[in-house]
Amino acid sequence: MDRRSLIKHAGIAGVLAAGVAPAVHAQAAIRWRLASSFPKSLDTIFGGAEVFAARVKAMSGGKFEISTHAAGELMPAFGVVDGVQQGTVEVAHTAPYYFFGKDECFALGCAIPFGLNSRQMTAWMYEGNGLKLMREFYARYNMISFPAGNTGAQMGGWYRKEIKSIKDVKGLKFRVGGFAGKVMERLGAVPQNIPGGEIYQALEKGTLDAAEWVGPYDDQKLGFNKVAPYYYYPGWWEGGPQLDVFINQKAFDSLSAENKAIIETAATEALVVMQARYDGRNPAALKQLVGGGSKLRRFPTDVMNAAFKSSLELYAELSTKNEMWKKIYADYSKFRADQNLWFRFAEAGFDNFMQSQKL
Repeated sequence: MDRRSLIKHAGIAGVLAAGVAPAVHAQAAIRWRLASSFPKSLDTIFGGAEVFAARVKAMSGGKFEISTHAAGELMPAFGVVDGVQQGTVEVAHTAPYYFFGKDECFALGCAIPFGLNSRQMTAWMYEGNGLKLMREFYARYNMISFPAGNTGAQMGGWYRKEIKSIKDVKGLKFRVGGFAGKVMERLGAVPQNIPGGEIYQALEKGTLDAAEWVGPYDDQKLGFNKVAPYYYYPGWWEGGPQLDVFINQKAFDSLSAENKAIIETAATEALVVMQARYDGRNPAALKQLVGGGSKLRRFPTDVMNAAFKSSLELYAELSTKNEMWKKIYADYSKFRADQNLWFRFAEAGFDNFMQSQKL
């Protein structure tokens, strides 16, 4: 090749390097939006979405970016599943049981009263049939799910008056998340399902008699201790509630194999980080709440027994009405029985001893 030809071709190469390559890079870049069901003030639960998005960006070298939006920014807290289903947004980060009104099966992907604890839930998802069964269900809503958070066992909420027996539950206007309201209703309470960002005002004004959210760290941030003195445990309706990333099926299918793997890995990191944050931050917050005058109480035995009995009756009824519930719950309940047999000896044996020691 002569000198002129070399310069000519070098010039073309330069144009390609300067013009075409950036254009290809621009086409390869992906920009998605994520709608959360939670307020930004909660760095634990809203933070799960931020961890997920940050890892997607980092692992893709900045080529795949997901902007995170708090409840109310793009759509209401309880509108995110519709948003993903319709393709208004590509992603949602939420607690699936919020949507039990569409179908009770949504609760099984998150938490049901007297269900699995957080480790058991993760085991059902990854080692059992949980992920397979729930994805089969979510496909009806044009979306695919990825576990992306867990709060661990929650508290039983804040009450204006003491709960001494099951009689005190009658007529109680109680904000309780998701599916648990069905059981509370059977106990005589009046359940309310409202977003986290609206609970304080309702409790302060007396629109609510009681409210639950997650646990000490979040509850202290939301200020519930300022408007209700009694703090009950355990949150029998949420032994290990899982948060999910829901992705529009068409949007997910359009991704490369590499980006699909990035999504899965980032969601798993969000799952681990969220639980670590709650476990790490709740102890200090509980000490501060009790030190500030909050009255810590355990639910009376008759409340626990009545709730357990009502829960099992509800599940049996649903199995006669909802075929998908029957299919998923049969697998879930068998897994729960096996898990509790194991945890009864190893985990509970160790925990009971350690928690009785003066540390």
